[in-house]
Amino acid sequence: MKLFWKDQIPLLVCYLVQMLLIPLLYWLSAEHRPLRIIAYGVLLSSIILAIYLVIRFIQFRKLYARLNNIGSISPEMELPLEPLGSAPLPASIQELLCAYDRSYQDKLNLHVTRMDRHITFINRWVHQMKTPLSVMQLTLRDIDQSAAADSIQEEIERLRKGLEMILYTSRLDQFEEDFRIEHIPLLQAVKGAVTENRRLFIRRSIQPDIRIGEEIAVYSDAKWLQFMLNQILINAINYSAGKGQAISITAEVSDKQVILDIQDQGIGISKEDLKRVFQPYFTGERGRQYQESTGMGLYLVREICSRLEHKVKIESEQGRGTLVRFIFQHNPARSVC
Repeated sequence: MKLFWKDQIPLLVCYLVQMLLIPLLYWLSAEHRPLRIIAYGVLLSSIILAIYLVIRFIQFRKLYARLNNIGSISPEMELPLEPLGSAPLPASIQELLCAYDRSYQDKLNLHVTRMDRHITFINRWVHQMKTPLSVMQLTLRDIDQSAAADSIQEEIERLRKGLEMILYTSRLDQFEEDFRIEHIPLLQAVKGAVTENRRLFIRRSIQPDIRIGEEIAVYSDAKWLQFMLNQILINAINYSAGKGQAISITAEVSDKQVILDIQDQGIGISKEDLKRVFQPYFTGERGRQYQESTGMGLYLVREICSRLEHKVKIESEQGRGTLVRFIFQHNPARSVC
């Protein structure tokens, strides 16, 4: 109703000016009309205007109601909307909205098709690249242990981790089709991640200190949980301040939650960078010093936690290491966004 009256302001202003001019013209003319005739003319014009406004409101009420509720439009709302009225203007606006929607849907479908094609290509390419990497790794077993062989093995590990990062990044958009909630012994999951990165631990002379009770278990997806643990352990190792240090991995049950802490003794994160570490492609001051950083690891960890209804937090101080804390609910995830 408020929008309707705003729309009629020009008409009402013109009407009031007209109602002032007509009596003035009668008064200035040679013939003076009785006051009751002038009042009758004004009353008749007002009745005609009121009838027009009522008809106009009835014809446009759905359009005005929809315009008043623009803020309540949700992403799930789809066109075509219910008819906005049979009057020419609301009908034309309805046709315009439908035309815009068809154009948008065509562009969206084209974009989705291209993205699906791209994701399919990336997945196939990653799997194809894994084959020569596996062959290279097997071939290295026949080569005598030497500095060159160790160097090649290290580069192979980097390639494998990079391919894994690409693969999981591409799967993230289709996460709801690629997860399964299970009851996972936490100690087993952590040991699996440490074992997978044992060469990196040995190469950097870092010792994992695992203190997790065998009875502690969490509800999560084993594959995605393994990926998250790998990312955090790799970061903890790469950013350790020197050899001979330890990475502490502990867990406790508190308030219907399982809290997993991964604490390193590394170089830490500056206060300015700490607020942005979960942003995609953000490497920060320390990341620029270490060329291996892609800025995607922590971003993926946060996104995966969000979809599995876990929580992840980071506490850090320059020169005093970094603590990454995972918080798991005792109940399995009920929905995935």
